[in-house]
Amino acid sequence: MKKIPKLDNTLIVFLTARGEDYSQLAGFEAGADDYITKPIKPKIIISRIKALLRRYKDEEVKNPPIELIDITIDKERYLVLKDGMEISLPKKEFELLSILASKPNKVFTRTEIFEEVWGNDVIVGDRTIDVHIRKIREKLGVDNIKTIKGVGYKYEQ
Repeated sequence: MKKIPKLDNTLIVFLTARGEDYSQLAGFEAGADDYITKPIKPKIIISRIKALLRRYKDEEVKNPPIELIDITIDKERYLVLKDGMEISLPKKEFELLSILASKPNKVFTRTEIFEEVWGNDVIVGDRTIDVHIRKIREKLGVDNIKTIKGVGYKYEQ
């Protein structure tokens, strides 16, 4: 079933009275996501199915890449592509760009940026964000990151 393109995201659960090790192994080798043996209480089977669905949903929406006009940001691989070329950014610059690009045209206040990138426990200077923004602009060669005087920054589409 999983080899059929339309069914590759289908969850497969065996519900059977066969509890032998070799039967369970055969089920998993055949592509099962879970193998449940009878007798089983209805509440338990519902809980196991819900857990499978939660796990499947979490994997599906983990961190999809942010696709912009000429930039792709892959948060899982800490990778920035500009016009197909890989751009290397340090962690804080990457996180700052990711936040701004996650909601194009939204103005992020300096406070929001500090909390998201550096957290509340870290003390950094007033110009820290400005320096990181300047470096991002230089490395990416973009002018999409706009300064909103007295407020913060936004990534303009």
